[in-house]
Amino acid sequence: MDREPSVERVNGRDDTRTGTDGTARAESPPGRLRRAITGPLLFVFILGDVLGAGIYALIGEVSSQVGGAVWAPLLLALAMALLTAGSYAELVTKYPRAGGAAVYAERAYRAPIVSFLVGFSMLSAGVVSAAGLAIAVGGDYLATFVDVNPVFAAVVFLALVGALNAWGIRQSMHVNVVMTCIGVSGFVIVVALVGIMLGGGEGHPERALQFLPDVNPVLGTIGAAILAFYSFVGFETSANVAEEIANPSKVYPRALFGALAAAGVVYVLVGIAATTAVDPQRLGESSGPLLAVVKATGVGLPGWLFSLIALVAIANGALLTMIMASRLAYGMSEHGLLPAALGRVLPKRRTPWVAILATTIVAMLLALTGDLSLLAETVVLLLLFVFLSTNVAVLVLKRQRVEHEHFRVPAVFPVLAVLSCLLLLSQQRAEVWLYGGILLAVGVGLYFVAKIGARRSEWVD
Repeated sequence: MDREPSVERVNGRDDTRTGTDGTARAESPPGRLRRAITGPLLFVFILGDVLGAGIYALIGEVSSQVGGAVWAPLLLALAMALLTAGSYAELVTKYPRAGGAAVYAERAYRAPIVSFLVGFSMLSAGVVSAAGLAIAVGGDYLATFVDVNPVFAAVVFLALVGALNAWGIRQSMHVNVVMTCIGVSGFVIVVALVGIMLGGGEGHPERALQFLPDVNPVLGTIGAAILAFYSFVGFETSANVAEEIANPSKVYPRALFGALAAAGVVYVLVGIAATTAVDPQRLGESSGPLLAVVKATGVGLPGWLFSLIALVAIANGALLTMIMASRLAYGMSEHGLLPAALGRVLPKRRTPWVAILATTIVAMLLALTGDLSLLAETVVLLLLFVFLSTNVAVLVLKRQRVEHEHFRVPAVFPVLAVLSCLLLLSQQRAEVWLYGGILLAVGVGLYFVAKIGARRSEWVD
């Protein structure tokens, strides 16, 4: 990693202060977002956003595609995620502003329509993901406690998430710490109970090396990597809180790579444990796969306790996704890619309340339709477009120098990341392409509507 002299500026003004240890410490001027996210909070933020519904809700779907060797697509997905994470580490530390991939596209391509579509893809992926997680909350895990209409539960859940998001970034991050610890405890419980099961002479650890009879191991692994990749998405959301990270040049890369590595270890262990305890075909038929694993161990852990843990983990993923979506909308409005109203911030809380309200309403509407598997694959499709743009952007922007220190990724990794994105895109179903295409078409329409509105305003003036 190469570093350059450290001077960070915001709108032409210095945004740093020198601490007692001589290091630059970012502070936020009036009217901007508060730099309240420390290294540990950022690590937990990313880990909490990655860990969650991907495993709690979709590991059964992965096992139904490959069999017992679910670790193979999980490791492939982790490798692909790490390649793109390198590009984010460079760009976030080079341009630590809210807005993420849309801002990088604007700097790299100088084409407003491209910047808008990248941002809109990211925004769409965020709200689609939140809608899918809300559907998961209203499913079998919640049914353990109360019989309620899933759509009603999803809408109420998203309203609560929106309220917490508006409460404040620091408060949301602290809640995230607690919820992440609870969610990780669920994975520890699964691995520990399966370990006890194996100690009693039960279980089938040999399944971890078995693929389905009619599945080619290589092709099956690549195909299942699409859903497995959904388990790792979420790290990119951290780019949209860059403006709220204290000393991002040092903090961000460590937190990003550390969180992804930790998530990978957890996922592989849970995947092996799941197929050890439950036949892959039966695991794929369950809408609460890890709950099925807990019951199969026969250890006697109450089903309601694990359902509660699963609900907390899924809820945490939704909270962090909505934090990303609202900050992205805020950042895009700051750069003129969305209406200026989305940049309004609560005077005391300093949170983008209009952006939070808008993204919450859209997520509620999306929760009314679709199933979790389709929504998950659509999220991956949209994010692959974003990742393609970001990986190319980091190569284009390497020639542009800034006045502060930042992380640098070797050029070979973004190139490999582009190839990995193209590989995953080639495996998407036609139904997913149609669903994603409709969303992008809506984005194009909104873009030209906004342009026409801007021109009319100029004529009036």
